[in-house]
Amino acid sequence: MNASPRRTVAAYLIAAAFLVAAMGVSALVGAADLNPWAILSALLHLPSSLDPLDRAVLFQIRLPRIVLGAMVGGLLAVAGAGYQGVFRNPLVDSGMLGASAGAGLGATIAIVYLPGIGPAAVPVAAFAGSLGGVAVAYLAGTAGGPGTATLLLAGVAVSMFLTAVQTYVQQRSASDLQQVYSWLLGSLSGATWQQALEILPYSAVSVAIVLLHGRQLDVLSVGDDEARTLGVHPGRIRLIVIAACALAAASAVAVSGLIGFVGIVVPHIVRRLAGTSYQLVLPLSFLAGAGFLVLADTLARTVLSPAELPIGVVTALVGSPVFIWILRSTRSVRT
Repeated sequence: MNASPRRTVAAYLIAAAFLVAAMGVSALVGAADLNPWAILSALLHLPSSLDPLDRAVLFQIRLPRIVLGAMVGGLLAVAGAGYQGVFRNPLVDSGMLGASAGAGLGATIAIVYLPGIGPAAVPVAAFAGSLGGVAVAYLAGTAGGPGTATLLLAGVAVSMFLTAVQTYVQQRSASDLQQVYSWLLGSLSGATWQQALEILPYSAVSVAIVLLHGRQLDVLSVGDDEARTLGVHPGRIRLIVIAACALAAASAVAVSGLIGFVGIVVPHIVRRLAGTSYQLVLPLSFLAGAGFLVLADTLARTVLSPAELPIGVVTALVGSPVFIWILRSTRSVRT
């Protein structure tokens, strides 16, 4: 059921307000007690009472982390929504098509076998591994015959295989286990403006492609045969959207590590509040996912301060109960 124009406008306003509020809270909360009016004045390039140390905290630590967290959350949410549109299943996300497992294997290989190159090798390896995992899953799934079920099963099989290889590599180098697990649980602690700029081109292209295919995903939801009668080529649309979602997910995990549940939970909540049309679900998922991860990261860095909780733990604690609720609601609809 699609939302009315008034409900659509309200949904956009709520999602945008949620993101702005989340970013505002994150900018204020932390070990350094910053004055809200001083922060606002500094952001507007007006005279501010922030001293040089507080200004450095705001512009070099908090704001890069907030911006990168918003980008990662938006990318994961829009990728999850896109995959759900392709497979017509609200329980699908990038982790089920090899993206997360490929990224985990790539990062693990970089940490264990390429320590001499330095930390810069990890995001590159994770990015390549994520795209490679999806590519292998797609080739295996399409070789097994047409249909989303075959493709999804191939993704699950490839993910299990890549995870097994990753575990083998980890056990070969026990001294690197802590670093590997730290990456696998997700973190934005080292966020920089440079990281945000590095993934910006990939993020912009992938999100734009997914958003532009919202109408085609709506058509696919009625079935492949009906879609063909309306001039839509299901196989081509699936390939384009899967590739764009893989690029979005790879960009996110390259700078944040593996963060689960965002791609499942956020799109489902958006559909409950704003309707099922992907022309609306996709952009709202991006905004809501950005706000959700910014808040999750704020909790991750403050709940055990001065220590920091992996952000993947926070999203799992929030996402697991919601995922169970999704399972129950999906089952009740089918029965």
